[in-house]
Amino acid sequence: MEVSAPKILILYASYGEGHVQAARAIMDSLRRLGRCEVQLLDLMAESHPWLNGLTKFVYMQSFKTIPQLYGWVYNITRGMKAKSAFGHVLHSFGMRQLTLTLKKELPDLVIHTFPQLALPALRRKMEMNLPIVNVVTDFDLHGRWLHPDIDRYYVATEDIQQEAAQRGIPIERIIATGIPIHASFYNMSANEVPVQEQVIPSLQSETTTVLIMAGAYGVLSGILDICRQLSKLPQLRLLIVCGRNQQLKAEVDGLYADHPDIYTYGFVDFVPALMRASNLVITKPGGITLSESIASGLPILVFKPVPGQELNNALYLQQKGAARIARTTEELIQHCLDLISTPSLAEEMTQAIELLRKPHPADQIAEDILHQLVDKRPSVRTN
Repeated sequence: MEVSAPKILILYASYGEGHVQAARAIMDSLRRLGRCEVQLLDLMAESHPWLNGLTKFVYMQSFKTIPQLYGWVYNITRGMKAKSAFGHVLHSFGMRQLTLTLKKELPDLVIHTFPQLALPALRRKMEMNLPIVNVVTDFDLHGRWLHPDIDRYYVATEDIQQEAAQRGIPIERIIATGIPIHASFYNMSANEVPVQEQVIPSLQSETTTVLIMAGAYGVLSGILDICRQLSKLPQLRLLIVCGRNQQLKAEVDGLYADHPDIYTYGFVDFVPALMRASNLVITKPGGITLSESIASGLPILVFKPVPGQELNNALYLQQKGAARIARTTEELIQHCLDLISTPSLAEEMTQAIELLRKPHPADQIAEDILHQLVDKRPSVRTN
């Protein structure tokens, strides 16, 4: 009787784009390396659509209107325990939908790219022999990710690996792979060259190209003021990615449509090409975008990081010398001028970034999953 291909379920959440991007990167690697059947499930959206919509709205608004409150809640709960009363509440959502999915799909393994950990309790209840892995998508470690019944952790850095171990997770379960991002950040795709020629200016030695990433929803604050001041600098080219914020793109287009060195984009699927065409990046400090910048070797300027995981991400990379934080437009412009006028500063950041760079994190995760958690146990399903 022939054993079927491994069937893997990836649970994510749509609070921003990072968690789903990580899920898709792992899915692509699993399919390519292991010929796996992979299914993605937005657990909160499927199980509690009304609550999912409300919490997404609150999440986005908190970034804009009450960032200090969001950061306070994040940091005060950072050390939470999975089996505390608060942990039981957080990890209780999605039980019914997950039960139905497990019974229908019979996966061989489940991956979390978002810390909604209903599965450990459910696995015990259903008496399933089902491996569970967590893929931590930040350079900071919140207690929501940590659960004693998770079989494997994939984290961004050795520092997080050590912290997780200090917080009670057996170190042999934790691997510092880096945060999974699309393979095209490491290997130029066949479709990238024509895209670059059509919509991205060629990199010129006498011109500094600055990539401004507003985030998937275009929520990076102060972009118009940043553009106004940077546009005055000589031999500077701006590539501005506005994400899904059509109003922001329209405003930038209206102001700089005739400017020869300002290029604007909406939500794009060629970020690797944009990063390859740039000398430095101004961005929100989400884990995925920071990892993409690191993979591309770009010095990182973080503007007005929101308290919580984003600020903690930024502080970590600044401590490592890979990023600089600016809390005002004037400070950001000064950082740009410093990096442009003093190449040795940019080179120091590039060297620091190289120390953080992990080769092909999604492939590393897929290979380890296939070797450690699939190859060593027979599939529960047979044809």
